[in-house]
Amino acid sequence: MGKLIVVVGNTGVGKTALVQALCNQGLFVSGLEEHTERPFQRVFKTDARYALANQLDYLLLRAEQERLLRQSPQTGLMDGGLEMDFHGFTRLFHARAWLTDHEFELCKRFYEFVRTYLPPPDLIIHLTASPEVTARRLASRKRINIAAAVDIPLLDSFLGDWLSTLTPDRFLRLDVSEIDYGYRRLLPSLLITLRPFQS
Repeated sequence: MGKLIVVVGNTGVGKTALVQALCNQGLFVSGLEEHTERPFQRVFKTDARYALANQLDYLLLRAEQERLLRQSPQTGLMDGGLEMDFHGFTRLFHARAWLTDHEFELCKRFYEFVRTYLPPPDLIIHLTASPEVTARRLASRKRINIAAAVDIPLLDSFLGDWLSTLTPDRFLRLDVSEIDYGYRRLLPSLLITLRPFQS
């Protein structure tokens, strides 16, 4: 079974940009969020009744991507991933009352069931940045965003709750507030750090 690394962090912080920069080195294969391809993302943006369908679609997509990436001879890289979609966005949408208590529990049951069959990631890279930097990057994105700048503190809190349950050897925290969005200066040292996690 191949290895898997996921990049987590607040909405807009630069997860996808880092995954793409790393994959451009030819050492990894990726599974991305596929915002434009998801069937419920656009309608959920304007109609909260699609929150449950959207979340189950994303949780299933991430599980499918993990299974495929684990079959690759190269290490898999994901932006966000199953944990981010549950511990971050599902909890956020529940807190915003876009998911009822019963709908949240359904997502939780699905997530926990999947994790009994798929092992957790080998490494979690947690990207952090100041709220101001994150909000600015989020505003500059040209894709559908369900979460908004006002959600940044709450998402940070939910991610912190989850990450606090992990042992330090399972995740790497990177403050990217001052790093160029293409990660050119960060890549050389990060690639050295990731060598033990390459298949």
